[in-house]
Amino acid sequence: MSRLQDKVAVVTGGASGIGRAIAERFVGEGARVVLFDVNEALLKEVASAIGDDVCATIAGDVTDEGDIERLVSAAVDRFGRLDIGVNSAGVGGFSPIVDHPVEEWDRVVDICLKGVFLSIKHEAKQMVAQGGGGVIINMASINARQVGEGMAAYCSAKAAVEMLTKCAAMELGHHQVRVCGIGPGLVDTPLTAFQNDFPQLRESYLHNIPMGRAGQPSDIADAALFLASDDASWVTGTTLFVDGAELTREYPRFFDIFGITP
Repeated sequence: MSRLQDKVAVVTGGASGIGRAIAERFVGEGARVVLFDVNEALLKEVASAIGDDVCATIAGDVTDEGDIERLVSAAVDRFGRLDIGVNSAGVGGFSPIVDHPVEEWDRVVDICLKGVFLSIKHEAKQMVAQGGGGVIINMASINARQVGEGMAAYCSAKAAVEMLTKCAAMELGHHQVRVCGIGPGLVDTPLTAFQNDFPQLRESYLHNIPMGRAGQPSDIADAALFLASDDASWVTGTTLFVDGAELTREYPRFFDIFGITP
């Protein structure tokens, strides 16, 4: 039997990159999924590719509590329950602290942290109400632990996601709801494609990955499948770093590469 047979999952940030890869992997293992993203047109394309019989979509904003409530309700209305929540919506940002616009700080922290909080809140509420436990997977980053120049908002938000994962696992454990994190290193997705325009930056990233290659969305999807499955039935409160050992070295020195003096 497939590892997620008859399970129902919601995936935020599900229209592309890591979120899409996770959705495709879950469906391949027998799950049905509801994808959530701000890009409605792309959501429809993904649903059509995965299969409308096993994939539904909701367009919305992870920082809007009403939208997250609609996502969870849609999963229950369409497929009858909710077993797995994957919270992968996120954005990056870049600015030296002394010049950092407050609006940009709020945008990054709200999407990367508040969005995960709201998702956990309503996914867990449904799982507790229906009984039988569940799994919530939050997308952190190696930047939860590894600093990056100009990335104060992103690093701070992702570090908070790692701690939020621990807090939620502690509170929800007696309901048999597991809460885990994944901390990707450099993964080739549409959000990281900008590196291709800066060969020195790309080279610096790869130099700092002992395994010598960037990750692919499928690498993260494989980790998510493990955490969502019964193979990880006693794994909770921890973040699994999937990074080719990138955390053992340093992050690219953006200020040197781009000639910035903060």
